Amino acid sequence: MEQIVVQAARRDVIGKQVKALRRAGKLPAIMYGKQVATIPIMLDQREASKILEGLSPSALIQIQLDGDEFFALVREKQRDVILGTVTHVDFQTVSLREKVRSQVAIRLVGEAPATEELGGLLVTNVEQLDMEALPRELPDHIDVDVTRLENIGDAIYVRDLILPEGVTLYAEPDDVIVVVTLLAEEPELEAEVEVEEEMLEGGEPEVIERTRREKEEEED
Repeated sequence: MEQIVVQAARRDVIGKQVKALRRAGKLPAIMYGKQVATIPIMLDQREASKILEGLSPSALIQIQLDGDEFFALVREKQRDVILGTVTHVDFQTVSLREKVRSQVAIRLVGEAPATEELGGLLVTNVEQLDMEALPRELPDHIDVDVTRLENIGDAIYVRDLILPEGVTLYAEPDDVIVVVTLLAEEPELEAEVEVEEEMLEGGEPEVIERTRREKEEEED
């Protein structure tokens, strides 16, 4: 995979004053790690947004700062609740010679025959898994081929995953990744239909007549 590179500059502006940076087209961020003190930095908003959009937590990024190069993972992205734009990023610097743990995305590949031919519903139970590897060996994602799911109830488990060499997975082998189920019935809708049918058959007048008769008996 081609190395992802981000240009950064140190920033002295912190706290509420970072709003001025955002108005100037800058994206505030911080870097931290074992061998790096916490460093407030800023990125070009437009360029960084394109790079960070859709980037997985396990993607290795090279940050160029003051002539030095730092390798890092994105640990947190804060977003504007209305616009959805990235407003702040936390980068954790890593050593290329030390293993690191991160969430790795699960990506479904292909079409499940059970959904096409039997009307099944494909249900994903796990979207990310905790894995450990050297930063350059940490996968960006794990592909899961669902073309083997031919019948209702067929599932793919953690134990079925094929991992790259050097990657350790932290999950239970019997955890379900994806399963094919039947579409759930809607009992409330069926009940409504039954009530409507009773009303059309004269059910409601019968209830009214019975209530009137009971009232007359009470008056007697």
